[in-house]
Amino acid sequence: DARPLTVNLKCDPDEAVRLREEHPAAIVPGWHMNKRHWNTVTVSGIPDKLLRELIEDSYDLVVAGLPKAERLKLDRP
Repeated sequence: DARPLTVNLKCDPDEAVRLREEHPAAIVPGWHMNKRHWNTVTVSGIPDKLLRELIEDSYDLVVAGLPKAERLKLDRP
């Protein structure tokens, strides 16, 4: 039995709760992560456009939390 592909994505805490309520079969509290800030998303369970938006938002949140020197290495001050 193959398990569906999932990914952990960082999210604004209020948005995380809203997404879980809107997509209960596909978005759940982050597996082995801080459940306030992270969701586990079943890739095939949501539209591709929403998945891309969640990935971009997650990336931006993670980068924003990096020290400035690390952000500069990514060309994202």
